[in-house]
Amino acid sequence: MHAPNSTYAAEAKKALVALDPRPGVDKPDPIIVAEGIKRTFGGLTAVDVTKMQVQRHSITALIGPNGAGKTTLFNLLTGFDRAQSGSWTFNGNEISKTPPHKIARQGMVRTFQLTKSLYRLTVMDNMRLAATAQRGESIFLSPLRFVWGSQEKEITERAESLLERFKLIDKKDDFAAALSGGQRKLLEMARALMVNPEIVMLDEPMAGVNPALKQSLLGHIRSLRDDGMTVLFVEHDMDMVRDISDWVVVMAQGQIVAEGEPHEVMKDQAVIDAYLGAHHDMTLETEDR
Repeated sequence: MHAPNSTYAAEAKKALVALDPRPGVDKPDPIIVAEGIKRTFGGLTAVDVTKMQVQRHSITALIGPNGAGKTTLFNLLTGFDRAQSGSWTFNGNEISKTPPHKIARQGMVRTFQLTKSLYRLTVMDNMRLAATAQRGESIFLSPLRFVWGSQEKEITERAESLLERFKLIDKKDDFAAALSGGQRKLLEMARALMVNPEIVMLDEPMAGVNPALKQSLLGHIRSLRDDGMTVLFVEHDMDMVRDISDWVVVMAQGQIVAEGEPHEVMKDQAVIDAYLGAHHDMTLETEDR
């Protein structure tokens, strides 16, 4: 059973509480530092981020209206797309031209809005496949079970432990295609942890999830931080953002227009304008209800 550790949550809040809530503000201990990122598609500027930092051991939400550039920014940071300009580092290492699989090996993993489970493999095989540096994958060593057998056993034990934690252990022999949408989200999150990441990036983790599983997913996201990981997630569910975020970054038209603690950033005029337009007489809280 997972035992939560509130130390990391307390540290994150302490580190962020004194910050000046403005776009691009320097963080005390950033795990990601990005500067001058620009991505265009023809005449459309999808991302134009001057500066962004993500605080280590925090849960940071990346929000904004549809078309704001959130997923494109995710794709750029994780190597699934290339920017026309800009640079970004992870743990001080430049990764702006690093392919996705090498970024994952460094400890930055992500999930997708549309889950990427391998449907024709079992849940357990999906988990085992995610483990890195498997000796049995070598064409020369694969016939020599005595070389990789013990490692495979360790990988299987770790996979079972994670499936137990995410309440999928009873599904381990089922094909991933047989899982519900919410269970696939859980599988994708559990699979990401097979590489012992330092940061987990979640693209709309609540999309397509039924209400019964939402609370479970929220608890698992908190548990990532309790284990010392950093979480950066894209989400449209404002109740979720307010509930679990330590810090919120707001994008509109490709740019970061606001940052701050959840309850404060929702009152920011730039945020209200981004969601509701410049001419309105509603608050963001009213719009969400």
